[in-house]
Amino acid sequence: MLGRLALLWDITDRPGGHKAHAQPVPYLGGVAIVLGTTLPIVVLAGFDDRQCIAIILAATAVAVLGLIDDLSPSSLHVRLTVETMAAGGVVLSGVEASITGGWLDGPITALWIIVITNSFNLLDNMDGSLGAIATVSAACLAATASLQGKSTLALLLVTLALASLGFLRHNWAPARVFMGDAGSLFIGFVMASSAALLVTGTSAETGIAGLILPTFVAIVDTGVVLVSRKRAGRPLLSGGTDHLSHRLRHLGLSTRLTALTLAAVAAVAGTLGLLSALRWTPVLTLTIATVGVAFVLIGLAQRVHVYSSALRPNHPSKIRERR
Repeated sequence: MLGRLALLWDITDRPGGHKAHAQPVPYLGGVAIVLGTTLPIVVLAGFDDRQCIAIILAATAVAVLGLIDDLSPSSLHVRLTVETMAAGGVVLSGVEASITGGWLDGPITALWIIVITNSFNLLDNMDGSLGAIATVSAACLAATASLQGKSTLALLLVTLALASLGFLRHNWAPARVFMGDAGSLFIGFVMASSAALLVTGTSAETGIAGLILPTFVAIVDTGVVLVSRKRAGRPLLSGGTDHLSHRLRHLGLSTRLTALTLAAVAAVAGTLGLLSALRWTPVLTLTIATVGVAFVLIGLAQRVHVYSSALRPNHPSKIRERR
């Protein structure tokens, strides 16, 4: 229904440039994800959990920002202002990733939420990719939350996983609907905030592992893009077909297999995060290994050439991140 409304109201991603689709594809899939995630948690759990409610309200505000951006792109200043206020609200509710053990944990947590929110936004660049990643990542985090006795947070993450899975049916290549910024920013914000909540009050190594593992694919993808654009002399914040998904396509994988590959990596990382929460693996060793693997993958991805020699190094890309 939302897809038909998007077509009626012309809320669509139009073909052009290097975009794969030949016909306008409706947005508003993200609105379905937001509603499918928030309504069940409010009905079933109510407003008893202050931190979870703060995450839901802040994530919804960020989703509204994304929806406005889908309709008419807003400035970077506006986006960062709204995201900073939303992340600050979550931190004020008591969500602080334990990294330093001091007052710096609050600003670090807020910055982390902002960075990861936008990293997930950038992951929405190929049919099925973000939907698949969000499904498995949220499911792994939900299991971790359940083991820690955080039932409301577990329910929130379960509904996010199910909403992402339901959306994936319509976004699987060839996509019939896109989630747009409303969906990708919402997913990123909930994932980042939930991971931070789960490591609040833990040791530093547990905190680092708990932040990195559930968001591993987003972190590596952002690292790959920033390093490659810096090396090529390209604008860091421009659009481009230089993400992990595009590099896997250059290696010969189909769109569907690319989405499954990224989801599989997210599933492995999420499972390791669950094992670390259970103390079945040495947390410090796992943290060091995870950071090392991330750097290796970022380096290996640079070997896949994705830039056209026809473009001058400093020529800004005109391709939108999503497609």
